[in-house]
Amino acid sequence: MSTTSSPENDPTPAAAEQPTGVEQPAPFEQPAPFEQVVPPRPPLPTAAPQGPSYGSAFHHQPTQPTVPLGTAPQGGHVSTSAGVAEEPEASGRVGAGKIVAIMVAAALVGGAAGLGGSAAGASLFGVAGSTVVTAAPSTVTVNNTDSVTQTTAIAAKVLPSVVTISATSSSSGGTGSGVVLTSDGYVVTNTHVVTLDGATGSADITVTTSDGKVYKATVVGTDPTYDLAVIKLEDASGLTPIEFADSGALNVGDQTVAVGAPLGLSNTVTTGIVSALNRSIQIASSAAPEGQDEDQQQGEGESPFQFDFGQGQQQSSSNSSISIAVIQTDAAINPGNSGGALVDSDGALIGINVAIASTGGSSSSQSGSIGVGFSIPSNVVKRITDELIDKGEATHGLLGAMVGDAASQEDATVAGAYISEVTQGGAAAEAGLKAGDVVTSFNGLPITDATDLTAQVRALAAGATATVVYQRDGQTASVEVTLGTLTQ
Repeated sequence: MSTTSSPENDPTPAAAEQPTGVEQPAPFEQPAPFEQVVPPRPPLPTAAPQGPSYGSAFHHQPTQPTVPLGTAPQGGHVSTSAGVAEEPEASGRVGAGKIVAIMVAAALVGGAAGLGGSAAGASLFGVAGSTVVTAAPSTVTVNNTDSVTQTTAIAAKVLPSVVTISATSSSSGGTGSGVVLTSDGYVVTNTHVVTLDGATGSADITVTTSDGKVYKATVVGTDPTYDLAVIKLEDASGLTPIEFADSGALNVGDQTVAVGAPLGLSNTVTTGIVSALNRSIQIASSAAPEGQDEDQQQGEGESPFQFDFGQGQQQSSSNSSISIAVIQTDAAINPGNSGGALVDSDGALIGINVAIASTGGSSSSQSGSIGVGFSIPSNVVKRITDELIDKGEATHGLLGAMVGDAASQEDATVAGAYISEVTQGGAAAEAGLKAGDVVTSFNGLPITDATDLTAQVRALAAGATATVVYQRDGQTASVEVTLGTLTQ
């Protein structure tokens, strides 16, 4: 089958209707069944109105009062002090459960380091005597210290660094999650959370921390190209910044823990593994691009991926699409998890949750986790958030070529990104790439189609250099490319 290439110099091609396979979880509305299980509680006095908490991931739903964070679920118990981890009894041996309990207590005091594998053992056995616990109220519940798990310790460390975000406009509202970057209130989330999926650029934003403190927030900068945004909490201090891990050092099979507010349920923790690395997906942009200066590929139909923010907001089918490189995980990610943390076995950030896959049906219908969730790698998050905080905007690389899927070309012999045209004076042309070349590797990562190439190019900053491996006339060659600047 032949393909129609679109200029790489087109910021973000208008996407065909968003494929039903991948959704950006919408804010969510609260259906009657949920209300019967956990009746809605009164809103926090200072909180802005919150969008509905269950139902259609993308349809606007009636406003649902905010559930105060840190309150005990029906029939459950939420500790009101960090003293949930009992001090081990004097004995010649300390059980594994007690060891992890000590670690939980340490995390509640201020964040325990070394939560995974041998590092956990080394740090825990180094604890002398008792642990003095003086932390503020926590939502980590420990009823039996003998059965505490590593995940409990991870949750205790990470929860203070994850917040719930409520965005409202005159006609709609939604909730998502965010991750604390600095003690004075810089927080990273998704662009689609703060813009209500591109519906507004002036939403009222309220942030609630894991211990129930409520702050107003303003947008510092958004990056629709990689669906990231930074907001700043007003008059905040003493917050707990997340620890960053090197996402480039991950292995398939590594433990993952997702922390956020799925369906508006703050402080929710789910677990899984890294299912795949260097995955690339195409999703709807949360902000319509203004310029025409982006690598572009032919439309491939509806994307199976959707945003996962959770408050009854309709996902727009008219938005253009973006291609992003992601980590795939089977940790449950649902509407409302958008902008939340994906961490490793040490409780360090490896990704910001952004989208989930759906099995079919309309992209405007509510869907939840099917074990296929996606997170933006922490290394990309770090670069972009640093730029947003420093300059209010982020830069992205531009190859300067029109690309399509090589496998769909007539007489195709290899999968990759097929270059149908290069822009005169652009990065590709300057490096010697030509129409007809098939890119099979970018900076050591395999390229199987146009989405892969676009996502990896965008992950780099403007002016970055990259090694491109390509095939021409049956021969393989490589070249160094200095990327141009994407105009947003």
